[in-house]
Amino acid sequence: MAALIQSLLEEISRIEDPVEELQSLKTALLAIPVSALRDSVSGQRLDVIFSLLSSNDRQQVELCVEILDRILMALSPLYLVQNYRTELQGGLTHPNETVKILALTQIGRMVDHPDAATEILNNEDILKAVILCIREEKMSVAKQAIKSLSKLSYSKPGLDKLFHSELLKVIKQVMTTSDIIRYRVYELLVEISSASPISLGYCANTGLISQLLSELTGDDVLIRATAIEMVTSLAHSQHGRQYLAQQGIMDKISNMIRGAETDPFSSLYLPGLVKFFGNLAIMDSPQQVCESYPVFQSKVFEMALDTDPAMIGVALDTLGLLGSTVEGKQVLQKTGRENVKAVLLRMSQLASSGATELRVRSLDALSQLLTLMPEQQTEDLLALTESWFLLLSKEPMEMIRSISTQPFPELHCAALRIFTAIATQPWGQRLMMSTPGFMEFLLDRSAGKTKEAKDSKFELVGSLAGSSTAAEILGSQHYLRLKTYLREGP
Repeated sequence: MAALIQSLLEEISRIEDPVEELQSLKTALLAIPVSALRDSVSGQRLDVIFSLLSSNDRQQVELCVEILDRILMALSPLYLVQNYRTELQGGLTHPNETVKILALTQIGRMVDHPDAATEILNNEDILKAVILCIREEKMSVAKQAIKSLSKLSYSKPGLDKLFHSELLKVIKQVMTTSDIIRYRVYELLVEISSASPISLGYCANTGLISQLLSELTGDDVLIRATAIEMVTSLAHSQHGRQYLAQQGIMDKISNMIRGAETDPFSSLYLPGLVKFFGNLAIMDSPQQVCESYPVFQSKVFEMALDTDPAMIGVALDTLGLLGSTVEGKQVLQKTGRENVKAVLLRMSQLASSGATELRVRSLDALSQLLTLMPEQQTEDLLALTESWFLLLSKEPMEMIRSISTQPFPELHCAALRIFTAIATQPWGQRLMMSTPGFMEFLLDRSAGKTKEAKDSKFELVGSLAGSSTAAEILGSQHYLRLKTYLREGP
């Protein structure tokens, strides 16, 4: 195979219009597993393929990119930096975005490799060209540049190079291009900061993280919305959350939620503020977050009863997130039965009619609120989930079953997930037994023809049959039918 590749490369170098031969080379390369490709291409001179990238023929350039992508992935990053560094650096300023992405991807591999990284760190021009790619018009190019640069956070020499050299000036210069580009740089900084407390320290010392945090309360509401997204990403790591707490950001965001009531443009950034605390609650403690920042929880309930779909959607997702933990369920219940009842009724209404997306989000939130793992099933918690289910409507079993029979696969599966949530709980099993025709509905394979629908039904039957109380509550006849269903597969 190596001989075939060599002869094709030689042929391509001799002819003026090599598209057909490039296609043959691509086919030959795809026929070889990547693991075996290294032996076939090592030592082959790829200069001819790189030189063809300068063509104005888009088809030719695309073929060359596909060929190089296949070959270069088979070669070690150290081999690439020693043999093709100049060619890849040239690719960073190529007019075609696929060539830029190819070069950025390979440079990212080099930065990730200890020995190859040393060579790259000694070449400031390459790193400068990668930073300049952040301001490219094509988002795909900028994303790949961010991904490759963020790998510098894996080592102290990489961090030193990025933040203790002329490159920091380049980063700051790129930030001045536009609001959009500034936020791409913030994305890079958040990515690097999330890697470790040390990398966060490097980023914070530049003053750029403080600059990002100051934009939370800027005059431009759209910039404010983007800033809160970035800050939420920074809060995903424990050291990030500690840093934000030290900077007083949690209190600042809590005050922003409070102040949103008098801001006519708050709908543009309020969902982001609520998402921030929702993520914080799940990563730390729902009780701690809800008690420390009560305005968050009251705002979620208020948004669930809103008429704006954007507000409702975020409220549903946040309620589902909070309710997915036992502590979160208990916190929600503490807000008072009337509050919970109003929100559950609203969720029930949303699940039954309206836009499909909100119906699915409502059903998904309900399934999270109602789920209790067997080891969590204390008497109090079982009574809680049962009371919530019964608040949904006069006949909640019929309501959910009715939704599951509608001709929308995503609704069908979301409704089945609610039955799956209650299938492991004794009260849920008793309701299934006392609902006329439910066991027949459960074992009916003609409903739901898509793979997702069949898998959802199979998961439901599996949850029910796998429960330690199922045989006793359902009776041996029904229990054996469930086991037979499972044996036959989805």
